[in-house]
Amino acid sequence: MGPLEPNYAELAFGLVVFFLIFAMLAKVILPRAERILAERRDATEGRQERAEALRAEADATLAALRAEIGAAQHEAARIRQEATDEGAALIAAIRAGGQRERAELVTSARASIALDRELAEIELRAGLGELAVELAGRVVGEPLAAFAAERESVERFLAEQDGAARPQRH
Repeated sequence: MGPLEPNYAELAFGLVVFFLIFAMLAKVILPRAERILAERRDATEGRQERAEALRAEADATLAALRAEIGAAQHEAARIRQEATDEGAALIAAIRAGGQRERAELVTSARASIALDRELAEIELRAGLGELAVELAGRVVGEPLAAFAAERESVERFLAEQDGAARPQRH
């Protein structure tokens, strides 16, 4: 029995054992291994799919948040502009009111000054006539009040002075 002449009984026994082991592997172990590999592949691909789904959801959420931030920034800019415009309008209104009030105060003050001037002028004229008559009486040495009242010379003199001074006023 050499290597070229095999023992047929051992060869047959080896082939039967080989086919039994092959059948057992094919029927029991290989399906189980394929099932485990399929589960692992599904788990891996499922994780990838879930990760991609989560990434897509995160991207959509990020885009929505960016859109909201952009809208909020736009709204804030609009509100700032409105506030600036309202502030400018308030300042203009207050300034106009202040100028109007200033003009009223100036007009009132000018009227008051003119009235005070007229009153002072009337008082000075009355006092001036009395002082002039009294001084003239001291110079002459006699009281001239009755003479001045009778002839109305002081009023006439002041009226002449007033007529000459009035055209010069503006």
